[in-house]
Amino acid sequence: MRRDRVLRILAPNPSVYTLEGTNTWIVGDAPSIVIDPGPDDASHLREIERAADRVGAILLTHTHPDHAPGAEPLAASTGAPIHAFRPPPGGVRLRDGDPIRVGDVTVLPIHTPGHTPDHVAFWLERARGLFTGDAVLGRGTSVIDPPEGDLAAYLRSLRRMRDLDSRTLYPGHGPIVLEAGRKLDEYLSHRSERERQILDVLAGRPSSIAEVVDVVYAAYPSEVRALAMRSVLAHLKKLEGEGRVEHTGRGRSTRYFIADPRACQRCGRPVGVRSNLCDRCRLAALQEPPGA
Repeated sequence: MRRDRVLRILAPNPSVYTLEGTNTWIVGDAPSIVIDPGPDDASHLREIERAADRVGAILLTHTHPDHAPGAEPLAASTGAPIHAFRPPPGGVRLRDGDPIRVGDVTVLPIHTPGHTPDHVAFWLERARGLFTGDAVLGRGTSVIDPPEGDLAAYLRSLRRMRDLDSRTLYPGHGPIVLEAGRKLDEYLSHRSERERQILDVLAGRPSSIAEVVDVVYAAYPSEVRALAMRSVLAHLKKLEGEGRVEHTGRGRSTRYFIADPRACQRCGRPVGVRSNLCDRCRLAALQEPPGA
């Protein structure tokens, strides 16, 4: 029995979004855990069953169509339960931090929203391995696409994954990452640098998303422009939520600009564009008796 075995089965769905294809991970042996069965492809599912030998549980990092559709036919064939943050009928709902034990293998689900609200990573503590789904890729960066994607939540998830002090990352797409901490720091630094670039553009003049992309992604091929537009939108929504950016207009006429700084009416701390009080003073006001 190979309890520390981690085996990748590559799904036959390569694309600009999935790189070489979706990584299906088999953890442990007889019984095994299968993470992200990928598409409902008969040959791929047969290969998973052959390599897994006996499937004890099926885990989903999230329910995107390149990760999850194979779960139900695999469950029907093997009798293994499906565990997910949003499970299908008859599945098991994952809870943050509740261990999943199959044979001699134990993994912990870590709720990591941002790419999607239901995204979960799986922590193999004994081996310090983290299965990151689409939160961290083996090559390139993850797509954060509003409204499903939430950049502020994603950055919190990256920091939480970094705090686990993983040694190895097993991503949903791309190669294994052997220097986990460095990769997570690179992801955080990349988002911080992209935010600075966007703010630099807006500091010059109010701009549309397309105009921001023209500057920030000037050196990138045209094929990535659509993804770049969504990524810039994710950053702008985060900045608006923080009160650092505002917009005017609708549709193609929308222009984003740096927000005028506002101060809390009680203490003078910076507040968002839609607030008169900071969080601390708002809480204090709620606790005051009527008429105070």
